[in-house]
Amino acid sequence: MAGTTKYTQFIGLAPELVWGVLGDLEQWPEWNPGVRSVRMHGPVAVGATGDYIPDGKVSARIHRRFAEPFTVTVFEPNRELGIEQPEPAGTMHLTWRLTPRDGGTEITQELRFTGPSAAAARTVVRPFIETDARVNFSRLARLAGLVTADDALNVVIAGGTGALGLQVAADLTCRGQRVTLLTRRRNPNLPFRQTEWDGRSVGSWSAELREPGRLAVINLAGKLVDCRPTERNVAELRSSRVDSTTALIAAAGLRDTPVDYWIQASTTAIWSDAGETRCTETTPLPVGLPQMTGVAQPWEEAFDPARADHWTILRTSIVLDPDAPALKRLGQLTKAGLGGRVGPGDQWFSWIHIEDWLAIVRAALGLDPTITLPNGILVAATEFPVRNAELMATLRRILHRPPSPPTPKAVLTLGAVFLRTDPALGLTGRHATSEVLHKAGFDFRYPTLDEALTNLLPH
Repeated sequence: MAGTTKYTQFIGLAPELVWGVLGDLEQWPEWNPGVRSVRMHGPVAVGATGDYIPDGKVSARIHRRFAEPFTVTVFEPNRELGIEQPEPAGTMHLTWRLTPRDGGTEITQELRFTGPSAAAARTVVRPFIETDARVNFSRLARLAGLVTADDALNVVIAGGTGALGLQVAADLTCRGQRVTLLTRRRNPNLPFRQTEWDGRSVGSWSAELREPGRLAVINLAGKLVDCRPTERNVAELRSSRVDSTTALIAAAGLRDTPVDYWIQASTTAIWSDAGETRCTETTPLPVGLPQMTGVAQPWEEAFDPARADHWTILRTSIVLDPDAPALKRLGQLTKAGLGGRVGPGDQWFSWIHIEDWLAIVRAALGLDPTITLPNGILVAATEFPVRNAELMATLRRILHRPPSPPTPKAVLTLGAVFLRTDPALGLTGRHATSEVLHKAGFDFRYPTLDEALTNLLPH
């Protein structure tokens, strides 16, 4: 069965400039490091053939020895380019489309596999073609001549090398903003400016907050929550968030003026297991410190609104993205035949598509002229949360899996020990939606779970 996935990104350049790089397939490795080399057998045109070598020693050796040439199937300058690569018992179809938009171009990459080997071929090829697609688009944008806009924000992203941080950095770079990542260890393979910090104390990195021009701080720093809920891990979850926020606030205090825009990350899990409570920006927090409330509440309290003119505490729900741990784990369970409801199945699942989350971030940075957001707490979640049973049923349908038996609470709890994760991530939930976004007139591109998963998962 065919499996199709799409990635879309806006680039602040005219289609013909983007095509100048995209239409030359031999430049593909320059903007996608998953491709080691491309050699065309003649000019790029419909019917032309060529060879590409994926990155990785073993993959490159096997592909070089056994793979047949790919064929250009679509070549419409400034609009569309497509190739077909024969695979054992199947075919890879890769297409890029350019669509003019106000101020630039929307690029869409579509990857599809057909034939009996479709599932296996996708598993092998995806790491080279699709992983970090948005980051790759930012490389393409730079190659095509995109430069920082004259009125660009200086955006400093703490936790910028994490999954969401990279998505934000790439999206803003493609739109001509100036991005700097604060990281504990530089990654030379990333196409973004990076400055090292320890996430705990004010150091030389604080100079990034005193650069001339308009400044935005996005604080996403913190240990991943996908870990066992031991006393030590919970303490690390809390300190990694509180300490980094405290350091950023102290560094901002060295400025002569407040930061122009500040997005302070938080989580809808701050309401713990909220049951049937409808959580919005004004919903009180639970009494005591159950589960993630004991992490998120002090995290928010460490932020000082006085340090910014425009500020947002962004309580984010589960972000659905193919490269994010949550969707990967759910997909793996479903494909393994464990796609039934988890526990009682009536626990709420609040979520948001990565593209809608990025749109909220842009609005919070004042980059969307159609949306004005007030200072304060903002819930980043779709207007249509679902119960766990509906989530699993939708996953099964889109991934073409048969009905599965439920996963009892005891089984999940035991499995979480082996997976070194917290069973509460699957057994608890909350119905979280945003009144602020609704009043501001924000439109979700993917409002329903069916629309989101159809876009994100092979189908």
